[in-house]
Amino acid sequence: MAGSITSKRDPVVEGRRDRPLIVTEDVELLDDLLRLCAAAGAEPDVHHRVPEHADDWQGPPLVLVGDDAAARCRGATRRRGVLLVGRDQDAPDVWRHAVEIGADCVLRLPDAEGWLVDRIADVVEGVGEQALTVGVIGGRGGAGASTLACALAVTSARSGRRTMLVDGDPLGGGIDVLLGGECAEGRRWPDFAASKGRVAGGALEESLPELHRLRVLSWDRGDAVVVPPEAMRSVLAAARRRGGVVVVDLPRRVDEGVAEALAQLDVGLLVVPGELRAVAAAGRVASLAGMVLQDLRVVTRGPYAPGLDDQWVAAALGLPLVGELPWEPALSAAEDTGAPPGGDRGPLAGFCAAFWDRALAGGALS
Repeated sequence: MAGSITSKRDPVVEGRRDRPLIVTEDVELLDDLLRLCAAAGAEPDVHHRVPEHADDWQGPPLVLVGDDAAARCRGATRRRGVLLVGRDQDAPDVWRHAVEIGADCVLRLPDAEGWLVDRIADVVEGVGEQALTVGVIGGRGGAGASTLACALAVTSARSGRRTMLVDGDPLGGGIDVLLGGECAEGRRWPDFAASKGRVAGGALEESLPELHRLRVLSWDRGDAVVVPPEAMRSVLAAARRRGGVVVVDLPRRVDEGVAEALAQLDVGLLVVPGELRAVAAAGRVASLAGMVLQDLRVVTRGPYAPGLDDQWVAAALGLPLVGELPWEPALSAAEDTGAPPGGDRGPLAGFCAAFWDRALAGGALS
């Protein structure tokens, strides 16, 4: 509990400030709303009418008024976040009651249950601006996509941003290995493969290994597990709701789960070595990814075949150029010792820092 105690009521108000408020005397409706609050991870306060103390009405992030209680709420101080909820699809005068109490909208159960659970969970988690979500894909095998994904995440976290790195390639061996954290305690993808519906963002973040000041969702070294698109959607949506930055390392193939990940990206980076065969392979990857991802950009990597440079590669693929991935001689040796890519002040870290400066200012995404 933050802040000093100035009266006997202060601890109660502060302790309940993040709880939804339910106003109803309808027992069946109350049972439904309590169930939905539990599904969203919320513990509500319940009143039969508008609370006597103004803070108990104004303080909660969300107020769920049963249609049986609408008349009793007339005259209450107008505020945002009031929802009029009922079970009768044909209730008369429901819209008039909604206007009288200043409700944001009218909901009918059970049709609106899924939406309402999401809304309750959003306000309890304090959802604000969603994370900037960047995916990294190799134009061909061994292009360095995982290295760039790690470096981007490490650089972001080192700057003090909330950062999550998600390994989207079950056959990649686990991106936590690149960070020297293969033995770190925490959950991996197999623990989330059966996820459906909403995953709590805070619980997801706290359950993952923390490496180099960022959270990492990787694969374990067990048998391959298929992540259905529903699980990918739920987990990435939870990660994005926490804000900050999410970096996703993606495979070159596009199955249903990868397509779901691509759909949640703000921008994709296609890493392409400066070789004709790599450019040809990257063209196929770009064609598949571009069916889902609207903003796909190129990061080139030298050395280049004769007659090629970064501009030529980007033009051949018909994609915007982010820049050239710098060569860092000590990178392989550092990875062998568990030092993360982008963890020092070398050229790769500088490239990533410049990317985030542009991206978070809107320049790289314009």
